[in-house]
Amino acid sequence: MAEDNTEQLRRWDREHVWHAFTQMAEYQLFLIERANGCTLIDVDGREYLDGVSSLWCNVHGHRQPRLDAALQEQLQRVAHVTSLGMSNPTSIRLAKRLVDITPTGLEHVFFSSDGSSAIEVALKMAFQYWQQRDDPRTEKTTYLAFGNAYHGDTLGSVSVGGVSRFHEMFGPLLFDVIRVPSPDSYRLPDGSTPETACDDYLQGLESVLRQHADRIAALIIEPLMQGAAGMVKHPSGFLAGVRRLTRKYEVLMIADEVAVGFGRTGTMFACEQEDVDPDLLCLGKGISGGYLPLSATLATTEIWNAFLGTYDDSKTLFHGHTYGGNPLAAAVGLASLDLFQEESVLDRLTSTIDQLSKHGERIARHPHVGDVRQCGMIVGIELVQDRASKTSFPWSERRGKLVCDFALGEGVWVRPLGDVIVIMPPLSIKPAELDRICLAVEAGIQHVCP
Repeated sequence: MAEDNTEQLRRWDREHVWHAFTQMAEYQLFLIERANGCTLIDVDGREYLDGVSSLWCNVHGHRQPRLDAALQEQLQRVAHVTSLGMSNPTSIRLAKRLVDITPTGLEHVFFSSDGSSAIEVALKMAFQYWQQRDDPRTEKTTYLAFGNAYHGDTLGSVSVGGVSRFHEMFGPLLFDVIRVPSPDSYRLPDGSTPETACDDYLQGLESVLRQHADRIAALIIEPLMQGAAGMVKHPSGFLAGVRRLTRKYEVLMIADEVAVGFGRTGTMFACEQEDVDPDLLCLGKGISGGYLPLSATLATTEIWNAFLGTYDDSKTLFHGHTYGGNPLAAAVGLASLDLFQEESVLDRLTSTIDQLSKHGERIARHPHVGDVRQCGMIVGIELVQDRASKTSFPWSERRGKLVCDFALGEGVWVRPLGDVIVIMPPLSIKPAELDRICLAVEAGIQHVCP
């Protein structure tokens, strides 16, 4: 790229582009022009390994030939078809593939454009289901969510979210929810141990359900791992316990797999690991291999049936977005699923997950690493001031950001969640590349917390 054009782009970026979750007064210019495989290339030709899958969405690497070809082929047919009273073969095929590979009972697919929207759809479906099923339960109008949950940034998804630093200021705009503590395996409640934690958390949840189930439409959960909370890992067996309790107390279960779906946890979907079949499943990010905006909300036939009737019944789900189910995104989504199957991606992940675990075990020995949490290809490394007391560093010291800044200087792009450094590379990462990512993060920790 010509130098004058590059400088112009830098100026325009700083003056005109408002970046997400970024303090623009402190924004450090970082312009990516190209990418290939797991490597990002900036406007000056410098290369960086993509250690967080371009915000947890890239699955098979950048410029993957099969995915590129699928987009080009679809462009020869049609680029956009609305889903409002109309359909197209590509999106239909993707819907059927999703039904085939997701947990049992999820037979109906509503397409949106992003994860937040998929959550909004699920919340609306759950609410409307109880209002208009054959034996309505009109008092079931609220939701049960977990502490430090993150489900997106639209007002409905923020309402069921619980990350105060992101969303506290919007309180007057949000609806009230019932909230229970995050089932954190690292910071346990008083009197709880790693052996009793799962039962302790489930007992607390059941106490709330026993008291409030008659007015709860749905419980929403990020299965196995709460992402934006700092990669908080749930105790083994907790997810299955939640499913048992939601059935017992007649509360719908919404599984938010926007971040953890499509191989991130080592299985195609996190729910599979504890044989859980939710009533509603939200997907996004990796659904298109990280290429184009696409998300989906899958529902059971019982929920679907509650929306059927005549025009005069007005039972329709009055929700829809212009680009929901876009055929270009659907085409690349189908090609991504083909790659999963034909290249045995999940089987090949076993050795990569083991390699990641070995790095994590070594990094965990650093005196200022309080915890290394891993679930498949997701790792969160939490920095602490004191390991014994699990005392955090002052937020203003930005230790996590400084570690990521150091890694960037080593040619590795990772992004922190406060003082939790996240490693979540594309599933296609090569062993030597994974070594470089982990060693750069480790060197950054040593530099920032010597």
